[in-house]
Amino acid sequence: MDKITEVKNPFPPGEHLSKAARELYSRLQNEYSIFDSGGAAILQCAAEAFDRCRSAREEIEADGGPVILDRFGQKKTHPGIGIERDSRSQFLVALKALNLDLEPLKNEPGRPAGQKCRARR
Repeated sequence: MDKITEVKNPFPPGEHLSKAARELYSRLQNEYSIFDSGGAAILQCAAEAFDRCRSAREEIEADGGPVILDRFGQKKTHPGIGIERDSRSQFLVALKALNLDLEPLKNEPGRPAGQKCRARR
């Protein structure tokens, strides 16, 4: 009887990541077979940016939204807005660097439904 041994993942998600970020990391790693050191490093950066973005969003919501009052009672943008924006951008850049094909697969050849080629007159 042959024993099937389970291969340990050489690049698991970092323990410092939130549960949601670890799940995202694992899902992307498995769906796109990212098991090389470079891809895993980029995926780790993406997961960290994902966590930072969510953390900033939670902080913004806890403080009452994207606008806060300064010490003079004047409205100003919440400092977390920049963190959220930058980390979202870093997340998307990391996904782009992984060169993932994020478009849904088509069931048939040719153009997507609703796109018609118009002949020139």
